Amino acid sequence: MPAPDTAGPAGTAPPRLTAPTASTAPPDRLGAVTGAAPRGADRAASAPGAPGARSGAVAAVLRTRPRVTVAGTPEPGGTGPGAGEVTGDEPITLAEAEERARGICFKNGPPSRVGVELEWLVHDAADPAAPAAPERLAAAFDGLRTLRLGSALTREPGGQIELSSAPAASLTACVDAMAADLAQVRERLRDHGLVLAGYGHEPRHRPRRVLDQPRYAAMESYFDRHWPVGRAMMCGTASVQVCLDAGHDDHGPRGYRHRWRLAHLLGPVLIAAFAHSPFSRGRPTGFRSTRQAVWIALDPSRTCAPPGIADPRTDPRDAWARYALDAPVLCVRQDDGRWEVPDDGMTFRQWIHRGGGPRGGHPGRTATAPRPPTADDLAYHLTTLFPPVRPRGHLELRMIDAQPGADGWIVPLAVTTALLDDPEAATAAHRTLAPLADRVRGDAPGGPLWRRAARHGLTDPVLRRAAVACFAAAQEGLERLGASAAIRAAVDEFTERHVARGRCPADDLLDTFLAERRTPVRPAPPAGKDGSA
Repeated sequence: MPAPDTAGPAGTAPPRLTAPTASTAPPDRLGAVTGAAPRGADRAASAPGAPGARSGAVAAVLRTRPRVTVAGTPEPGGTGPGAGEVTGDEPITLAEAEERARGICFKNGPPSRVGVELEWLVHDAADPAAPAAPERLAAAFDGLRTLRLGSALTREPGGQIELSSAPAASLTACVDAMAADLAQVRERLRDHGLVLAGYGHEPRHRPRRVLDQPRYAAMESYFDRHWPVGRAMMCGTASVQVCLDAGHDDHGPRGYRHRWRLAHLLGPVLIAAFAHSPFSRGRPTGFRSTRQAVWIALDPSRTCAPPGIADPRTDPRDAWARYALDAPVLCVRQDDGRWEVPDDGMTFRQWIHRGGGPRGGHPGRTATAPRPPTADDLAYHLTTLFPPVRPRGHLELRMIDAQPGADGWIVPLAVTTALLDDPEAATAAHRTLAPLADRVRGDAPGGPLWRRAARHGLTDPVLRRAAVACFAAAQEGLERLGASAAIRAAVDEFTERHVARGRCPADDLLDTFLAERRTPVRPAPPAGKDGSA
């Protein structure tokens, strides 16, 4: 999903297909499933004195939610090499932009801290099929602002709620802290007749934007030009995003280069195993992860992985800096506070080269030739990039659907952490997945294996075999990492119920749906011209 008002976008994961895939799957037109634009969110600061002070490499940038000045414009991140060398209002040079992108987005140190960002749909407790009125959502969010949380609380454009944990020293500490915050949030929402719903994509009604801010209108405008599914992404998706340290500055298995490659290799397996969004507007879409189908159908210049993800000779820092500066500028805040979309696909690199003259009242200035870009503009631009693995100082894995139940999110967090942070599990995962590299590299998340994961989940035999091996490695790794008995039991139960049987949570939803209908169903129709699902 797009990032909250003061944060970078969050990611979401796609749903997968059930047994009747052949009869319900529509043509492989991923853009026909839904529609939306990047989401932003109102951010609620925890009450003064709330726990959760940040420290360490992840601490500085775990949320990468820059402070807000005018109209939600992020201030300079204030972290990493080069931070503080350019103030937010000063024009930034190409060399400065490259250094900030490299230094702020990859921070090096021993992999040790764990974080998680949980996005949730919000439903009416009495009538989940009916969209909650914007006024009710706003009142409930105001009530949540008074809670003393250790996590950052934000609201997305479609009314979704996101909790972003503080970085924790261990997996168990992260789970305990987030579970405590979630308990408070759920109780307060119940007072308003609302509940958190863990689906990767809104299953029943059309996603619609409830936050009426110029920045989000500009985002919609950008995506509507070529990618109307942007509206569904903005307003109708939710995810579990796992945040782990980038790693050492070396070429070993705990170095950021190896961890960057492994995170991408894991992508299709995590999508397939945790797919939980098979519906749109009450009907199967033909995908087990409709959320991932949405991401696949979006602007590839900002949703695909940077080139060279599987090439050990490529330095991820350099690749990311090039990728970020060569991505089109989504929108620009003008001097009068308006947000405008450049009308010629101007990249951030081109913006720097064009300049735009001295800042101020240039009578001929347009969105195509705006004022010179600043460090603030670069910080905001980085939050509008949505690849499946996003470097934000730490690594943010964004491909996992929101999960069912009160604590379904614990399993993907635990499995991902074990496969990246436990050296033996990471080695086993890499050994399993390396032969699949040719199917994962390049155009992730649009490559063949990513698409198969979104559509078929673990019914795909290649993905099923890979998942069985990876989950076995994760189960052993969790014990070595000292994960609590409750966490290990949750992973064991999920593995037995789903992975060992070639199933994912979306299959449970589809089984229930088909049992109730007992008749063939047509897939959900293509998105309308307005991008609504």
